[in-house]
Formats: sequence, C-alpha cells, structure tokens
Amino acid sequence: MTFNFHFFNNKPQVFYHLSPSSFSAITNHSHMKVILPICLTGLFIFTIFSRLSAQSEDPREILRKVEDNMRGDAAYTELSMITERPRYKREISMKSWSLGDDFSLILVTGPARDKGTAFLKRGKEIWNYMPGIDRTVKMPPSMMSQAWMGSDFTNDDLVRGTSTVDDYTHKLLRTEKIDDHDCFVLELIPKPDAPIVYDKVIYWVSKVYFLPVKVENFDEFGELASVLYFRDIKNMGGRNIPAIMEMVPATRSGHKTIITTNKADYKINLNESWFSLQNLTNVK
Repeated sequence: MTFNFHFFNNKPQVFYHLSPSSFSAITNHSHMKVILPICLTGLFIFTIFSRLSAQSEDPREILRKVEDNMRGDAAYTELSMITERPRYKREISMKSWSLGDDFSLILVTGPARDKGTAFLKRGKEIWNYMPGIDRTVKMPPSMMSQAWMGSDFTNDDLVRGTSTVDDYTHKLLRTEKIDDHDCFVLELIPKPDAPIVYDKVIYWVSKVYFLPVKVENFDEFGELASVLYFRDIKNMGGRNIPAIMEMVPATRSGHKTIITTNKADYKINLNESWFSLQNLTNVK
C-alpha cells in the first residue's frame, strides 16, 4: 500500500493505492498490526498538511504577515511624494519613523514652504504640528478622511490610524494572478466602531512575498472610490518592500499620487518615549 499527496484548489488531498495483495492483507487479521500504523501515519501527515494549508489561507493571518513585512518592529524611511494634476505636479520629501502599529512620526523635509510640518501617532491619538504658526493640533477622527498634504492619500493612509488586522472583518474571496503575482484576494469590511473612510476594501496580497499588490477602496454607496497599486518590490534595509505606492482616484481623470521609498532602515533603535509631542516639534 502507498499513499500520495496532491493539492486541489490549494488544499491537500491524500490518496491511498491498494494492490490486490495489500487488500487481501488488510482483511487478514495477522497483518493489521502492520497496516494500521501505516494508515495512522498517513492520516497524521495529512492532518499536519491540512492545518498548515488552513493557516496559510486564514485572511487575518495573511494580513498580519503583510503588516509585519511592511512595518517591521521599528522602521525609518525616507520618501518622496509626487501629486499629479491635469495642470501641475507637486513634490514633497519626507522622513518617517514607526514602532509597531501604535507609534509613528512623519516629518516633511521639503519644499521650503512645507518643511517642518509633522504628524505624530500614539495609539489612537494623532497630532499635527504646523511650523508656520508654531501650533500643534490634535486631529479628530473626522479629519482622517481628508486629503494628506493635498494628495490623493488620506490622513489615515499615511499616518496609519487604523489596522487591517484589528479594525476589519475579513474574508478570503479567491486566488488569482495579477501583474505576474499569484495573489490572495481578500474582502475587508470595517468594524462598526472603527473610524474608517471606506465601506469595503478589496485587497490583493502576493502569495510569495506576503506584500500588498493592489487595493480597491469602495465608498458607502458601493462605488469604487480609489485604487492603490504597490510596485517595484526591492530589498531595502534587509527586507523586501514595494518601493512605489500609486494612489489613483476612480472618478478624477488625470489625478494620481505616487510615493517612492528611497531609503529604509529596519534596525533602528526606537522606543515609545521617542514618539512624544516634544519630538514632534523638534525632530530633524
């Protein structure tokens, strides 16, 4: 008797093959002591494969891996953002520090008129420092849906006020290939108490890298509001990340915003006390 494993619809299947002599042996009581352990071993291995497959396709765990890969425990990045409109382009440079899901700080470093503008996130609280008037403002949840620095990204997109793992319910819709990536396709629905802009999000995740490939955001009327593309996966700071994020509004022709990661450091030493209101106004 032999057993083989095959995958059907991404799930392991076990097939037992019995020769006539094996079948005769199974019906012979004296051979059961040999046959039974073989069957149990096959069943044990099949169970392990099934559990591993179930874990790899659990939408919550898929998104947890994505967040871990995109953020790391601590991170420092240098970025540029180009906002394109039919009649002009605007570029902003910035630095970003983050610690897990709950702490982040973004500092605008150019152009001169915006230099020094900064955003701080501590848990669910977010502050904005405006150097022109030397004022720090605590941002209410209603402001998270507004455009960040005149771009097509929202404040929530950049400051990451919400978590794809904790603030949504999840469903694995299907698997498919886009842009040469084999992807899980997930549906995310905001939890009732989550301060989230969109009513539904469809999320494509690379099976190989566990990184986002594409995100579609839908408004309260079920209409497509925007599409976010993740491109150009590169090794930066010792890990693979998409170097380019491109946000395209669904209803505004000629509008898009592109954020490029130019440098990343995932070995930086940060602690929670570093993300303070004092640092918000003094960080360079």
